Amino acid sequence: MKRHAGLIILLAVLVAAFYSCKTTPVSNPEPEFITISGPDLLAPDGSKFFIQGTNLGNWLNPEGYMFQFRKTNSARLIDQAFREMVGPDFVDEFWKQFKDNYVTREDIQYIKSTGANTIRIPFHYKLFTDEDYMGLTRDQDGFQRLDSLVEWCRVSEIYLILDMHDAPGGQTGDNIDDSYGYPWLMISESSQKLFVDIWKRIADHYKNEPVILGYDLLNEPIATHFTGEEREMLNKQLEPVYMKAVEAIREVDNNHIIMLGGAQWNSNFSVFTDSKFDDNIMYSCHRYWCDTLQANIQDFVDFRDSVNLPMFMGETGENTNEWISAWTRLMIRNNIGYTYWPYKKMGSERGMATIPTPENWEVIVEFTEAPRSSFAEIRAARPDQEVVKKAMLEFIENCRFKNCTVNDEYIQAMGLKP
Repeated sequence: MKRHAGLIILLAVLVAAFYSCKTTPVSNPEPEFITISGPDLLAPDGSKFFIQGTNLGNWLNPEGYMFQFRKTNSARLIDQAFREMVGPDFVDEFWKQFKDNYVTREDIQYIKSTGANTIRIPFHYKLFTDEDYMGLTRDQDGFQRLDSLVEWCRVSEIYLILDMHDAPGGQTGDNIDDSYGYPWLMISESSQKLFVDIWKRIADHYKNEPVILGYDLLNEPIATHFTGEEREMLNKQLEPVYMKAVEAIREVDNNHIIMLGGAQWNSNFSVFTDSKFDDNIMYSCHRYWCDTLQANIQDFVDFRDSVNLPMFMGETGENTNEWISAWTRLMIRNNIGYTYWPYKKMGSERGMATIPTPENWEVIVEFTEAPRSSFAEIRAARPDQEVVKKAMLEFIENCRFKNCTVNDEYIQAMGLKP
């Protein structure tokens, strides 16, 4: 009898514990994110957060000038030139190694060690489709690449901004967006649908990731080459395209800030008519190659003050250390956070780090400059394959952080500590 009584008591205890778990909510505090307060950003502890950092340019969206090319100036054209020189199999493997080595955990750790608090990562939309891109024709690795970067940033305690540098159809109409010479995104419903879908998938994937500061929806939309009525028509499409993407993102993610760039290389903010269509947005400006005077930043300040929302200099730089230092002071004085472009670059000290130029790299450059409009011209211009392969593999080795040269004076000019 005592045995049965003990079993009954044990059963009663287990039932009580079960219902206690069912009725008492488990405490799962929400992760804390960077937030907006008027023209300022706030850290999770409520203190002001001022963006200072760099761009991981060229890693997930190759650009010709970063390879010292001139005419061969977008990802698609770079890939084509490489394949014409050494064939598809070698190039597929090259791109894999390029993605594995161009930016690694060591790069992120170093950027953080300088005092930088933010990294902007440009990426190509094709990383989230089954289109031909960087050595893959299906099962693209966009999420795997970004997941690794997010983990490195989390460990190093540095924030990350996701920047769609190349959008479906092209948002710019130049080599910047790897397009076909026109911002088809602005007038193509199918391109807009894909653009919105990719951002929604990205937002759903990272909705609870506090190391991500925000989503920079489009890089440098609508180039200055388009003028008159055509520019006016294209500019009018930009805000509605943004609104579609923001609406879709908010269906899955209310945590992250969304960044909107102005037309004409992120410089023209008169295209915005409704600054309050979302309560968690800010603006992203770019400016290069101007005097370091208040007059050359005042238009951004005026717009920022008119909407009472933060303004962020997503890209600037590519200049002397003296210019960088003066421009940094100007941005700090005007409460405009910044990420300089780029983090590293081959054969140039105008970045935080320099990639050594491989031996015989000029042979590759010469091929990209030669006439290649016919198969006969390609054959005539093609250099020795073994020389090209060796130079390309040397580039992979040189781009690793341990083989780069850190540019102390440039980093100091950015307001950071090498």
